[in-house]
Amino acid sequence: MSVPTVVVHRDGEVLAKAVAARIITRLVDVQSAKGSASLVLTGGTVGVATLAAIRDTPARDAVDWRRLDIWWGDERFLPTGDPERNETGARQALLDHVDVDPERVHVMLGPDSGLSAEESADSYATELRKASRPEDHGPAPSFDVMLLGMGPDAHVASLFPGMPSLYDTRTVVAVHGAPKPPPTRISLTLPVIQGSREVWVVAAGEGKSGAVRLALSESGPVQVPAAGARGRGRTLFLLDRAAAGKIPPGLGRIASP
Repeated sequence: MSVPTVVVHRDGEVLAKAVAARIITRLVDVQSAKGSASLVLTGGTVGVATLAAIRDTPARDAVDWRRLDIWWGDERFLPTGDPERNETGARQALLDHVDVDPERVHVMLGPDSGLSAEESADSYATELRKASRPEDHGPAPSFDVMLLGMGPDAHVASLFPGMPSLYDTRTVVAVHGAPKPPPTRISLTLPVIQGSREVWVVAAGEGKSGAVRLALSESGPVQVPAAGARGRGRTLFLLDRAAAGKIPPGLGRIASP
């Protein structure tokens, strides 16, 4: 796994715009090289703000949205259209405003599909397996960019500290009893995260600073899930100054934005 690079921006607003610019540049580069690209989305305040920043910049037109596969790292097990779903926020912020191919937008199904949380997870695992290519060397695509938010408890996706899902070797799991509502969720697992080409952890605010410090330390991923958020080729921790406030010297490699 790659060693994290830490990039610090002035505040949350600047962070969202900077991450948006990075996403556009990365997707254009990948599409130029391979023809298509894959992006894993996250929810949360900064995640949605980043998608809105992509929507609002003319540079978004450099991306061929029809040649982009869009996935989610996790989802709240709620009906389609529920305002708490990550999918709903992503559609409102960006996806309803660009020419995506509906067949390449891979949503995690909610209870209105008639599936249980376990069946929804199995369904998503099947989609991942179908999209995997020989060069991915596994049952899920090696995503070009995986965006991850991070909670004050250092959770990423819906992988919360100490929960059984952190030991799971499947690609997708149903999560029950999550410590923040709603309690039932669907999540990619650490092996899929770590199989991604690039993993970008995005965090803003002083409330995330302790979790950032732990995620960049020698902590184990069972108690600090973000410590396991590493990409095969590149890992970025994209932070504002407040979230970076407790990083001691020597943890991560600090880069200029």
